[in-house]
Amino acid sequence: MINLERRAFLFKASALSAAALFPSAFLSSDRPAKRKFRICLNPGAIGVELSQQEMLDKAIEYGFEAIVPYPAQLATMRDQGFEGFLSRMKQNNITWGTANLPVQFRESALKFRGDFERLQESAHALNLAKANRMSTWIMPTHKELTYMQNFNQHKRRLKEVAKLLSDKNIRLGLEYVGPKTLMTRDKYAFIRTMAELQELIDAIDEPNVGIQLDAFHWFCAGESKQDILNLTADQIVTVDLNDAKKDKTAEEQLDWERELPMDSKVINLKDFLEALVEIGYDGPVRAEPFNSNLNKLDNEAALRKTIDAMGNAVSQID
Repeated sequence: MINLERRAFLFKASALSAAALFPSAFLSSDRPAKRKFRICLNPGAIGVELSQQEMLDKAIEYGFEAIVPYPAQLATMRDQGFEGFLSRMKQNNITWGTANLPVQFRESALKFRGDFERLQESAHALNLAKANRMSTWIMPTHKELTYMQNFNQHKRRLKEVAKLLSDKNIRLGLEYVGPKTLMTRDKYAFIRTMAELQELIDAIDEPNVGIQLDAFHWFCAGESKQDILNLTADQIVTVDLNDAKKDKTAEEQLDWERELPMDSKVINLKDFLEALVEIGYDGPVRAEPFNSNLNKLDNEAALRKTIDAMGNAVSQID
């Protein structure tokens, strides 16, 4: 589901194409030879509301190769059609994407502890479904905590989260948020680059913790293809794909304004995706445009535009 929490956090301070007609062939024809990663449907990020069952239906219809898991819905399915659902995923070669971590670790200890106590249920539902990825984002500023105070709090709390998830065979992806426009939002700056995030991951020191790599943040942080090539595939838990606004430099981009992949051609997605192929990344890649015009479309139009955009991006891979 889209990071609505982050958007609230920040706001507070057409014709049917050939790709949509034949999406499975359009996306999967190159995958065995050139790529291992899977094009994942993440409905909330494109303004589409779907249940877990409807998500599978649309993934099959439009040719997505993975779907994000909704732990709460999976938990309610256990007594009604759960095995049939998993069987249908397997029959259609649909795999799992990445669930959002339902833990507010950025604020009070009381809020963190309450969410943490409820995390066990979500992790159990994911484990039963054999979905093994969760992710969350790191806010690049804080109103009260200095860099090191914030770093130590993240290290301590996320280590607890990682240990719980590890018991359920779930990996945890952490996303750095790159736009420089956010850095004056609060008094104290925090992590906004891949290198800084890797320092936090090293400090957490749990083998199931890695990076949620987002093309927009990679671009805004001034990073390159080589930064991705310096990683190993198992250091990346999940990937978000998008494009930036044409009328803004990397330093001027706003976190909540993005485009679908290849719509503006501002971000060098060819380098980004070819690096993922070169290191052998085999996890989910999902569109996360945070785009108001896309959100205004009906479900079918939004799904068509998204699968077209993802296919266009994949076609850049040499």
